[in-house]
Amino acid sequence: MLSSPSPISCLAVSGSLRQASSNTSVLEAAATLAPDGMIITIYKSIDELPHFNPDLDSARFQTVSTWLTRVRDADGLIVSTPEYAHGIPGSLKNALDWLVGSDAFFDKPFMLLNTSSRSTYARESLVEILSTMSGIHVERASMTIPVLGKPPGEISALIQERHSAQIRRSLELFARAIREKPGGPDHQAAL
Repeated sequence: MLSSPSPISCLAVSGSLRQASSNTSVLEAAATLAPDGMIITIYKSIDELPHFNPDLDSARFQTVSTWLTRVRDADGLIVSTPEYAHGIPGSLKNALDWLVGSDAFFDKPFMLLNTSSRSTYARESLVEILSTMSGIHVERASMTIPVLGKPPGEISALIQERHSAQIRRSLELFARAIREKPGGPDHQAAL
């Protein structure tokens, strides 16, 4: 008897704290476009994390413990971020710094969803940071959805109208990479 594949759980993180963020809108669209067997949850609390300090015990802060657990429990990480002064926002970098020194992100696949083709520095920086932290960049799943500068109320409709098939295909590629990874969600079932 064939067993059905295990569901894939992905955590999505926006580097933007803005109320009407194109990056968050893209992640929300991705969550609704996820292929069967993939669940995408958006983590919206990076602004609640304390400033990273390696002298502090992460277990002392509930927000940090929750962040580490959510990343650890996810099969993959999806990130969408704006670019500020040729870099990633400080709040996102702070969240990533809290992962350093823990096993939460070790050997974790990640993909990037950009909202501007101009954010090349942030993208390169994010790939460098996450790869240095032992993440696995699934480049074939990463993509740019050009919605920067569009009115916030129109972004969701624009994504559905013009980019839903591309996003769905990227998520399918990401799901395949996660399933094919040694130790992925179906690894034990295959043994």
